[in-house]
Amino acid sequence: MRRWAWWALQLCVAAVVVRMVWKSIASNWSEFRSLHMSLTLHPGWIVLSVLVILLSYASSVESWRRILAGWAQHLSYGRAVRVWLVANLGRYIPGKVWSVAGLMALAQRAGVEPWAAGASAFAIQAVAIGTAVALVAAATPHAASPLRLAAAALVATGTIALLTWPRAARTVARLIGSAEKVRPLPVVSVVESAALGLLSWVIHGTAFWLLARGLGLGGLPLPTAAGVFALGYILGLLALFAPGGVGVREVVLISQLTPALGAGGAVALSIASRLVLTLTEVAAPLGVLLITRRAKEDSGVRT
Repeated sequence: MRRWAWWALQLCVAAVVVRMVWKSIASNWSEFRSLHMSLTLHPGWIVLSVLVILLSYASSVESWRRILAGWAQHLSYGRAVRVWLVANLGRYIPGKVWSVAGLMALAQRAGVEPWAAGASAFAIQAVAIGTAVALVAAATPHAASPLRLAAAALVATGTIALLTWPRAARTVARLIGSAEKVRPLPVVSVVESAALGLLSWVIHGTAFWLLARGLGLGGLPLPTAAGVFALGYILGLLALFAPGGVGVREVVLISQLTPALGAGGAVALSIASRLVLTLTEVAAPLGVLLITRRAKEDSGVRT
């Protein structure tokens, strides 16, 4: 009964996400049609974009595993993928805390110690923001306010510094009453996780560029696509009132892409990106859950 209840809960979360996405698409559809823009679709580029998005997820999962490994928490890649993808659905629930809370809870269910599950959930967010800021600064330095980028980088760096500083780790240990377990995160684990996190953003940006090609929108340089995508994503992530960054990310993308693609192309690409990303973020965890469940059933039949 508990297993079926858990499956029902996950399906309910997925249904809520799909409904919110549909409302977002419907609210923007009239604006999109009013542009009277004809797009030349290239399905091959769009399919390739989706495959590259899945590759970026693979890199993000490994980035999180490197942090866990730094605290001697060994989670198989298959289980880490399942935990990561399911917890990622929490981004679409208003409040911004649900994806972090989901990652903590699901990691504990997978065998990660509670303190490491909680610390890793915050550490990977800091790594994601910090590496995104680095990519934006390198690829599109004039796309955002330097003060805003510096503030985001400072928060990310401060979080990581607290986790790697032994005195801070002991303070956290006293707060949770587990001084013998909590230990600082090795710097090498931070470096490995950050390298994989930066790679994830570059892959995501490449998928965004491929999607533009799939819509017949030329003239968008790959570095611009990567930097603008990362900027829109992190600003949407930091907007606490917007589930999944809906609205905020689109505004950022349209404003930054209009000089290269025109107003029509910018709107078309931002809406198409939202649609493709959300469908991927919903379909990927459901596919993993179905595959792993079928594998368990098959192993149970063989035994």
